[in-house]
Amino acid sequence: MIKVWLFQSGEWLSGGGELIEVWRKDPTSIIWADLSYHHISKHSTNNGENKKGADTGYPVQSTNDKKEEGIFLEATFGLHPLAIQDAQRDRHPPKIEVFDNHTFVLLKGLSADSENIDFKTIQLALFVGERFLVTRHTGTSLSVGRLDERIARGKARDVRDGSTLALQLCRLIVERYLNILLTLEPRLEELEELMLDKANDAMLSELIQYKSDLKRLRRFASYHEQLFKMLKDKSHPGFSHGDRKHEIVDVWEQQERVQSLAQLFYETAADLIDGYISVASHRLNQIMKVLTIVMAVFVPLSFLAGIYGMNFENMPELHSKSGYYILLSVMAFIAALLMMIFRRIKWL
Repeated sequence: MIKVWLFQSGEWLSGGGELIEVWRKDPTSIIWADLSYHHISKHSTNNGENKKGADTGYPVQSTNDKKEEGIFLEATFGLHPLAIQDAQRDRHPPKIEVFDNHTFVLLKGLSADSENIDFKTIQLALFVGERFLVTRHTGTSLSVGRLDERIARGKARDVRDGSTLALQLCRLIVERYLNILLTLEPRLEELEELMLDKANDAMLSELIQYKSDLKRLRRFASYHEQLFKMLKDKSHPGFSHGDRKHEIVDVWEQQERVQSLAQLFYETAADLIDGYISVASHRLNQIMKVLTIVMAVFVPLSFLAGIYGMNFENMPELHSKSGYYILLSVMAFIAALLMMIFRRIKWL
């Protein structure tokens, strides 16, 4: 599925593949071609026919479709075949690669239903040239949709090259990551306040899940931050570095903020998990202390009760009229003495 936007004479035209020929004939025009495909799954076929992906609504792309797509992109925009292969993979780490007439940027975008820290990602590839931007994603991308809406509302008029739209799209991508982190922050603060009074296993399970998700987000953010640092520090084809320097720096700063927040919240979740374990250990120690006191008091009393509970005729105290009271007094004295000792050592 392909959608094309053509920027010509200060105006945007929307359509399909027919606008590509118009772009070829007008050297002053700029084009954005967006390709949307679902990853290969058990629904795909080997005869080149497409079926609808159950989870995205996009057509499932077969191996033959990928070959045809590669030929089309290489012939139309002069894209490098190795970059096209990376863009078509279902899983690949974010990267940036420079070619003669374009720069290839591969990002991890958020899926359409990812609104919290339990997120899913899609592959989002950008081919950025002086007169074109080609994007390809393996699922619904809200960031691409928002850029599409921005163009439709006439809010993207200052377009001088493919990097203009590419940087706007990158900004929208990083904003979604940032929103997820900012949404998580109040919950972590709430859990921190509840830790001492209402810590329970459900809270621990939630924190462990947060830690796992933040570790994954931190990894993607680190990739993106390094990628845009390379873009900031060195000129790349398709990016007018002098004109776009501040926009590139702005995107890099936002990526760096996402990376630092992900690291901070990951450490916060880890600290809260350690705090929960410490609180649980403290509570267990208090319980064991009470049990120790009870055992320490009743062991000598049980010892005396055991001795005088034996039925021997030659026990001197057995025939004493005061024996029972003497034994109770001794047992009471031992219990009182032990309680005083525990209070002195501040166990009570």
